[in-house]
Amino acid sequence: MLTRQSIEKLEKENLAPYASCAVDSRGRVYPIADHPLRTAFQRDRDRIIHSAAFRRMEYKTQVFIPHETDHYRTRLTHTIEVAQITRTLARTLRLNEDLSEAIALVHDVGHTPFGHSGEDVLDELLKDFGGFNHNRQSLRIVDLLEQRYNDHPGLNLSYEVREGIVKHETKNHAVSDEFHPEEHTSLEASLVDVADEIAYNAHDIDDGLSSGIITPDDLRQLQFWKYLQLGKLVENLSEEDDRQRYALVRTLLDFMVTDLVNETKLRLVQNDIQSIADVRSCKVKLCGYSDANAIIVGDIKQFLNQKLYKHQKLLSMADWAEEIIKCIFSKLMADTSLLPNRFKLMLEHEQKEIVISDYIAGMTDRYAVAKYDRFQ
Repeated sequence: MLTRQSIEKLEKENLAPYASCAVDSRGRVYPIADHPLRTAFQRDRDRIIHSAAFRRMEYKTQVFIPHETDHYRTRLTHTIEVAQITRTLARTLRLNEDLSEAIALVHDVGHTPFGHSGEDVLDELLKDFGGFNHNRQSLRIVDLLEQRYNDHPGLNLSYEVREGIVKHETKNHAVSDEFHPEEHTSLEASLVDVADEIAYNAHDIDDGLSSGIITPDDLRQLQFWKYLQLGKLVENLSEEDDRQRYALVRTLLDFMVTDLVNETKLRLVQNDIQSIADVRSCKVKLCGYSDANAIIVGDIKQFLNQKLYKHQKLLSMADWAEEIIKCIFSKLMADTSLLPNRFKLMLEHEQKEIVISDYIAGMTDRYAVAKYDRFQ
């Protein structure tokens, strides 16, 4: 039988010397007894999957409103894709798959309804209260808002997973005194940052093609099309041809993942990384693309930003999200009796604006719409 102790022993024997081993975890805020079968990072992963915040991601927007079609990615399916890519990367580089998967699964639980549009609205509404940051909100969820245990608040996750949440790379960085800003995260956490980018670059092209906003002719002008010689593979690419579209996405994913693995291995050697202490003190970024392919990936990101994310259809959705969230926020600010009981209790020791933000951020798209309709 494979027990926790035998798994921990296998990690020590088989993982790279700079990997994060569960037995060496910096622990939890509230100490708990070891489990006989699961390591600390495996328990973290399981606690995340069983949380209400994780389930709610099924009905939160990634890029396109989910109810428009059953085929677009949601925040949950995006998260699953990130976790799958992260596990592949971690296994190939002999890092801790359980830790990397846990961080990948939790990295977006703090997202608002309506994707980044919703986050931008809450950030504006909370500008006098520190703003809104979905990484900071993810930490708040796992540390406080999830209530599943009698002996401590939150999910009581390990330091390494919580650090991966706070230091996840986004346009607005979260800051916490608990996690030293000059200390690099584990390699497992760094993998999640790049896997997140790999996932959305590929699936946003896929969803963009399905929607008709992106056309095959658009893609033929990009560097990756020529570099990967995609004209031969997907000669008859069209919005309706699922097989050709999936072939394109698979090829793009394989290109980014393979380059990331090769470049990361090279940087580990070049910087003489021999331990996790070396990882944390290293002055350069260890996980990344080669210089030449970083330009190609940057070209994809710039294209998606201009062609997809700023398309009028998505900008209209942003306006709609702003109206809904501002209406709900204003109504609750005027009458906190409309809050559920658990949030009313939080008002005794939390600022009203923060409590209302917690409530709204946790809403799914459809719940927010229903609440908005009720408040009209």
